[in-house]
Amino acid sequence: MRALIIDDERLARDELRLMLNEFHEINIIGEAANADQAERMISDLRPDVIFLDIQMPVRSGFDLLESLSVTPLIVFITAYETFALKAFDVSAIDYLMKPLREERLKKAVSEIKSRFKEAGNDHLFVKDKGQYHLIKWSEVHLVESLDNYVRIYFGYKNILFKSSLNQLEEKLDNSTFFRIARAQLVNLNYIESIKQEENSLSVELKSGQHFPVSIRQAVKLKKLYNQNK
Repeated sequence: MRALIIDDERLARDELRLMLNEFHEINIIGEAANADQAERMISDLRPDVIFLDIQMPVRSGFDLLESLSVTPLIVFITAYETFALKAFDVSAIDYLMKPLREERLKKAVSEIKSRFKEAGNDHLFVKDKGQYHLIKWSEVHLVESLDNYVRIYFGYKNILFKSSLNQLEEKLDNSTFFRIARAQLVNLNYIESIKQEENSLSVELKSGQHFPVSIRQAVKLKKLYNQNK
């Protein structure tokens, strides 16, 4: 499993790297000293898990998570107990206190292995109306553009996320998510039916929502939908 260490203290990063070297299932692919650096590395390297410090200058670990369109598995590492409840609200795998103890790290790695088999790298972390959500992209059926935001629909809920539809489309699996029109991106697994009406095409999602498909995308959609049936 590909891991990224994120901590503003070099000695803390060195210590964690040394301890993780004992676990052959963990492949450390990089280190970041702040949230800005970490955000770029996560986008470029796509780690499976991040070992994340919470208290960092300028932007905290939680601030970093809010900026990601795809969220790896998370293990928080901090010197403060006060963020523990908040950490588990975002479905963190573990919350390790500094100084690190070998037995606690071993337990965290074991849980990473278990969760990695189940989830992989298919999450989005969002703060919306004061609440934190960790959403599986596989459970998202629709993403709609709203100026500088997108509205993400999953189950019976929807939340706002600051991103353009173009940015999300670039990062998501194009064999699963398809841009049917300028303002909608749909999960092909949630299409109930495709309807041909004279010269136009429309889709009905399993949620009951209906959307017209642009002429440009109609042929591509038919092909992809048939492949995924």
